Amino acid sequence: MSHKPRFAANPGVRLLDLKSSSKPFFIVASVEVGNTTTKCILTATNMDEGKTYHVTKTVKMTRDVRPPKANETVFGKTLNGVELTRESVSELVSETLLEAVKSAHLDIETDISFVVRSTGVVAGFDAPEEVGEFIKALADGCLIAGVPPKHMTPPMSVDNLPEKFQKHSKLDKVFFDGAVASVLPPTGATGVEIVANEMEGELATAGIKEGAKWVDVDFRNPCMSMDFGTTLDGRIISPDEPYAKTIGNFCGYAGAIPDALIKGTETVDSRVGTALDVFTDIHTDKLTMLLKGKNIKEYAKKVLDHIIIEKVPESRNRYGSVPVNPKAAKDIGVVLIGCDVGDNGSDMDKLSMLGGEIYNKYGLKVLFAVIDEVMAQVIYRLVKVAKEEGLVYPETSIGITGRAGISGEKAKLTLKYLEELGLHDKIEENVVFVDDGLARGAAVMARCMNSLGTTFNPLGGHRGGKCILGQRMKLQNK
Repeated sequence: MSHKPRFAANPGVRLLDLKSSSKPFFIVASVEVGNTTTKCILTATNMDEGKTYHVTKTVKMTRDVRPPKANETVFGKTLNGVELTRESVSELVSETLLEAVKSAHLDIETDISFVVRSTGVVAGFDAPEEVGEFIKALADGCLIAGVPPKHMTPPMSVDNLPEKFQKHSKLDKVFFDGAVASVLPPTGATGVEIVANEMEGELATAGIKEGAKWVDVDFRNPCMSMDFGTTLDGRIISPDEPYAKTIGNFCGYAGAIPDALIKGTETVDSRVGTALDVFTDIHTDKLTMLLKGKNIKEYAKKVLDHIIIEKVPESRNRYGSVPVNPKAAKDIGVVLIGCDVGDNGSDMDKLSMLGGEIYNKYGLKVLFAVIDEVMAQVIYRLVKVAKEEGLVYPETSIGITGRAGISGEKAKLTLKYLEELGLHDKIEENVVFVDDGLARGAAVMARCMNSLGTTFNPLGGHRGGKCILGQRMKLQNK
């Protein structure tokens, strides 16, 4: 059966007056330094209607960060080995943020309501202090760009908010207690992080919740989110109310898989090249799929033979390059599901060899068709493991974001494979594909931190249910 994927890519706001002193546009800058790209995405939420619009996006390649200077300390590297210092990262963040704000013809101090910063690079780090340095570098970059500190921390009261947002804030009723879009983080009472890129999973989940609004998919709890950037992150959420629990986490490799295949073609740099470098000019047409379908399936199977998807064993402290703590996860009832290529990427070279072989025989179109097939089956296998672990409820919706999960023909193939699991009668009504999930999530987090909820169009609560403001008030007043 052929399915039409529900793909959320919302409209821009070029014709609207974002600078209006009366119209309540809550403008958020999301700054993300990833292993492959560094982005600043501006979104604007019209608080009268509760919808978030895309304003502008600036994207740079993280590999282009300037080299360390002689007097600087290298505190970490990207997955591809690009060295990072606190100073170089802060400069990259500042430049990207200012470029985005300038392109939107906005003022960073007076027009930007809030700035949320995040990173997926920490997935490849070795020590907690390295992560701390990165977080400081992100903050430094925002401050250098001119972001007031108050625009990066939650307000103490409604009076601390601009007047045009005060009537939309629920700060006089509920305070920000760490739950984003009614989901509690999985650290539990221990405070121990069970996976290094937990914040990315949190933001991606919240972002998919917002994006799903545009295509009429109710992506409230329970739900499952997967973010296919260079590394994999995401969450599996319970149906509890008012706050759902994180009962599963995804980790490991994602976009690094197609990157490894493309590196074997020698059309990109063998160390820092990515599938993004050549994807823009390649579109897999139906004729290619028809003529080479058998070859595509055969090569996809060879690639998948090197990809391991499983519940992360308790003996591991790193899975698919991502630092993990399976023991702590077990103690608080969270299941870690990982995607590896060999043992922490030991078979990546084999993927590159296969990529080179496919390219030399059939060219880039067929290689990208193989990539689409591989990644769709990766998604299928991740969901299958979650189902086998008892983490999927009858009403669980599934959301996918990130370059290696939504580009090309991956969405159509994903629906085809997920249907085989028998999760829903109408699979396309329960699965959503969202662009820029992490940036959308930053906008949602900013609203949560400022208690800017919309009771008539809620992001939190149970699927099909009503707003949970009353339940939150009762919980916090205990």
